[in-house]
Amino acid sequence: DIEPIHGGPVRLLVPHLYFWKSPKWLRGLELRATDAPGFWEQNGYHMYGDPFLEQRFWGD
Repeated sequence: DIEPIHGGPVRLLVPHLYFWKSPKWLRGLELRATDAPGFWEQNGYHMYGDPFLEQRFWGD
């Protein structure tokens, strides 16, 4: 967890996705070798979500 004494929670920006995939507040960080679905991806949203390709839902 990123504690308040260390500046948490923080805002994560994913600029090439125009904040479609940027979490509002980040309390912790887990580094992985492969991509894993988060809350919204597990509920039907696209894993990458490119706005120019109109990738919103899984299967788009």
